[in-house]
Amino acid sequence: MHSHLIAEFEKSVFFNKTPDLVFIADRAGYFKKINQSVIDKLGYTEIELFSRPIASFIHPEDRLITQQLRNDLLNGKVLRNFCNRYITKSGSFIWLDWTSVYFEEEQVVFAVAKDVTERKFLEEEHSNQKYLELKNMATHFKKRIEKDKQYFAYELHEELAQLVAAIKIDLDWVGANLPVTTSSIVKSRIDNAALISKMLIKSIQRISFSISPGMLDELGLNTTIDWLCNEFSILNNIPCNYTCRFKEGGLSPEIKTDVFRICQESLTNITYHAGASSVAVLLEDVDNLLQLTITDNGKGFESGQTSDTSGLANMYKRAASVNGQLNISSELGQGTTIIFTVQRNKN
Repeated sequence: MHSHLIAEFEKSVFFNKTPDLVFIADRAGYFKKINQSVIDKLGYTEIELFSRPIASFIHPEDRLITQQLRNDLLNGKVLRNFCNRYITKSGSFIWLDWTSVYFEEEQVVFAVAKDVTERKFLEEEHSNQKYLELKNMATHFKKRIEKDKQYFAYELHEELAQLVAAIKIDLDWVGANLPVTTSSIVKSRIDNAALISKMLIKSIQRISFSISPGMLDELGLNTTIDWLCNEFSILNNIPCNYTCRFKEGGLSPEIKTDVFRICQESLTNITYHAGASSVAVLLEDVDNLLQLTITDNGKGFESGQTSDTSGLANMYKRAASVNGQLNISSELGQGTTIIFTVQRNKN
């Protein structure tokens, strides 16, 4: 039996002539009346459309949000400008922009939708283009920063370290050619200056490597990570076991740099915050992913504190910049595990 509302719209010129999709549905979610545009756009016959719940025509990814908004609609809230996808009989989908009203007395929903598929595709194309532009820009800046670091590291190592080395050579010569009558205090101060010069050279070399590891390009990622772990052990007197289970061939310079930087940042955090007595670093291939895992047995932290640590925040940002995944798990007194994964074939 037709409701009053259905009867009125059956006689309406708008209902029958508009290119928009117009329908009336019952509270249970079935079509009760549709105009020709619904049939034309979805490709189903009227019998097919009436025999199934409306939700069955909605794209699976949009069904939950549609159901939630429909519940609001049945509780008296007007639905305006809501977009979702409907599956056509051919298997493709169209985007529809809905305005819907529920009539309590009639127990029916009146809905009008515009086909906005072309607009959505243009928006998606524009969004993808914008993403590529931003991605290329970010890649450009990262490369520029790494080149600047390489230049600075070169100047630091080749210029400053060489000058300090020259001073040390002169101090060694002076110390070896002091007159026999020179006081022990003067000899001691010269020996001390020579020792400090040697320590300064080592510090400059270590800082230079930290800024830009030249061996990453010359010897590869595996050798560089191995050296980094050994250096960590020597400087901190903490065992750092490195295990390699990956093939270096095919890795881009950008991926090598990102893996190195995240490992470097992780070990720095362990040095200053973890209070660990042992560390394990694993670099391995997992399907088409390169996975870096760093585990320590330190004091750990509560998961909610990760955002308060600048080093961890920097790692999250670097991982996101290459569409990688960074997972950090930690508990107080139980140490910390950091897992970074990135696609091997990233261009």
